[in-house]
Amino acid sequence: MIGLVVVDDHPVVRHGLASALEDETDLQVLGLASTAEDALALVERQQPDVILLDLELPGLSGVEAIPRLIDAAPNVKVLVFTAYDTDERVVGAIRAGAKGYLLKGATIAEIARAVRVVASGGSALEPRVGAKLIDALRSPGAAVRLTEREREVLRLIAQGLPSKQIARALNITERTVKFHTSALLRKLEADNRAQAVARAAQRGLLD
Repeated sequence: MIGLVVVDDHPVVRHGLASALEDETDLQVLGLASTAEDALALVERQQPDVILLDLELPGLSGVEAIPRLIDAAPNVKVLVFTAYDTDERVVGAIRAGAKGYLLKGATIAEIARAVRVVASGGSALEPRVGAKLIDALRSPGAAVRLTEREREVLRLIAQGLPSKQIARALNITERTVKFHTSALLRKLEADNRAQAVARAAQRGLLD
């Protein structure tokens, strides 16, 4: 049995998906969440096999939540289910750790099949999503997409500011600064802050 958590801020979508997927004999919906914050608590408690995740959520976005969800349940597989297929979202979600990316409009049969594929260790990408990902990978510099907040943190890191001063300058918590710093290191494939700044400069991300 594959345990599922469904995360979507629209009640009709959330409950409709849960109801339809429960009809599949090998799928079990363990819980529903409308925000990434609620999903984190639920995932940590239930330890599902797959998370069906919308990217457009109030508060913490789906892309930002992906690594946190994986930390909360190390064996979980994230399957994005969203209406948006922009390069930034596709590449951002896959880089963050998503194993699949479906667009809303997919049939229940397609969703169930994708859930089974990612649960078994595979990847599930819609053809046009896969094409966007391939194009991005052909151009590594262009594939790095930073949020506006990540750019702000990066600029202050480049100035040599420690996390505490960055937090004060941006009026956010030090923990949030560290989260954005970790995201920057991951996206830039850097081992430390200095390397991240150097790679960002090479790619024109500090302009």
